[in-house]
Amino acid sequence: MNAATSTPPGAPAMPDMNASTAISPEIASQRRAAWTLVMPATLYFLVLLAVPLALTFVLSLHGFDPNLGGVLPTISLQHYADILTDSYFYEIFLRTLLLSVGVTVLCVLVGVPEAYFLFRMRDPWRSLCLVLVLGPLLISVVVRTLGWSILLGREGLVNVVLMKLGLIGHPLQMLFTIGAVTVALVHVLVPLMVLSVWTSLTRLDPAVAHAARSLGAGRATVMWRVVLPQITPGILSGSLIVFALTASAFATPALIGGRRLKVVATTAYDEFLGTLNWPLGAAIAIVLLIVNVAIITGYNRALERRFTRRLG
Repeated sequence: MNAATSTPPGAPAMPDMNASTAISPEIASQRRAAWTLVMPATLYFLVLLAVPLALTFVLSLHGFDPNLGGVLPTISLQHYADILTDSYFYEIFLRTLLLSVGVTVLCVLVGVPEAYFLFRMRDPWRSLCLVLVLGPLLISVVVRTLGWSILLGREGLVNVVLMKLGLIGHPLQMLFTIGAVTVALVHVLVPLMVLSVWTSLTRLDPAVAHAARSLGAGRATVMWRVVLPQITPGILSGSLIVFALTASAFATPALIGGRRLKVVATTAYDEFLGTLNWPLGAAIAIVLLIVNVAIITGYNRALERRFTRRLG
């Protein structure tokens, strides 16, 4: 036996590094099975999302001249420079941001208490009310938006009721306003907030709230110190979903807001199908995506960690 590799009598045996780093056939088989399960979703994501986004980004780098045939083969960042320097686009992006924040806040104020009251109900009323709340998700967003157009029109039900009650002397202009767009978007997106909060409420232990009440805590204290910390993840995730969908909403702002009350999505649509400036429309879409991701990431890091540490 080689003296360099021999082990003195009584000394502990040295571990075999090759044996310790080797992967057992069972673990290797589990890893292959995991990759097999993940690959279809990954390919689906790449084909239907990553590839179109990459093509949109490439299109945004092309030039445009209507006198030379439209899209040019030249590559430049001119469209991004126009978006970042033109006050017209600043106004549109600011309007979209304010609209998204307003809709998110209203969805939180309406959806969180609604989800909590539904959770405290007993069957069969809870199931019936939950179906009624989530029922709008079964209807096309265009149909719901057209319904709001009928309600908020100059001869719509809202104006008719207000005039019969003597609260107004002439029909109000409700359509084509930011308020009407906000109300319609809140109606569309509140069910998503309710679902997010409902998911957190299903993991809520009622015994903890009962224990707090038995120790002398009031209802407000129980809500703030016991219930709210446990449903905070649902509120944060629901607000992220609502904000992202509002920032990229097209059908509701287009039908309720009209042509003059533009948001980012309707502006990109007009560039694509109105002026046929596809590169500029693609650049607007990419800037919206970048701003949306940046805001959501910052929100997630700043607020979620802060509220989680403060509320427990």
